[in-house]
Amino acid sequence: MPAARHPRRRRFVVAEATVTVRVVIVDDHSIFRSGLRADLDASIEVVGEAADAVAAVEVIEATRPAVVLLDVHLPAGGGTVGTAPDAAGGEAVIRGASPVVPTTRFLALSVSDAAEDVVRVIRAGARGYITKGSSGAEVSRAVHAVADGDAVFSPRLAGFVLDAFGAAVGETAATSDELDRLSAREQEVMRLIARGYAYKEVAAELFISMKTVESHVSAVLRKLQLSSRYELTAWASERRLL
Repeated sequence: MPAARHPRRRRFVVAEATVTVRVVIVDDHSIFRSGLRADLDASIEVVGEAADAVAAVEVIEATRPAVVLLDVHLPAGGGTVGTAPDAAGGEAVIRGASPVVPTTRFLALSVSDAAEDVVRVIRAGARGYITKGSSGAEVSRAVHAVADGDAVFSPRLAGFVLDAFGAAVGETAATSDELDRLSAREQEVMRLIARGYAYKEVAAELFISMKTVESHVSAVLRKLQLSSRYELTAWASERRLL
């Protein structure tokens, strides 16, 4: 009798799921927009472009992206969007962002690393600031971080933000009872998050999981009665904990 034939086992390769982030690029140089679009990772889907603030409003409202990559020195395109003739700062980050699409986050991308540009854009509502010298991979990582709710700055630029929102002369360090609310690990996480580290960076720095970082951040915000990482940055800076 012929030997029983067994069905050949097939190998299945399951591709790792990658979250696609929808973005709009706002920059007045078409060559830069084209180059950036080509250099971004496959996980970034460019759903629209604009060359000025007025056009940006229309594109953002039509496409509702997760993140807008925004040039800092953006022309107003008619003068009806900006908060002032010299608003710059991504035309005041499209007039405060929320009137456009509340769920969209803004990531400034500029040739400038001047403190005044960084501070102006962050005050206007951007969630991060990176320079145009960044690689496509770096911009892509920053987009994912901002889409996840993190703030993204290089260490040098983060220093400008902390200085701008920092402690005034004569303010004292945090009292021990405030810090006593936090465990030693929560204090470590608090300092890194307040300095602008992304959750992934905190996890790598402290050799813990992303979920653990998220748990610590939630605990820190709850214990200090704060509502966001931006309030946490201001709180830590006022107390000279950075």
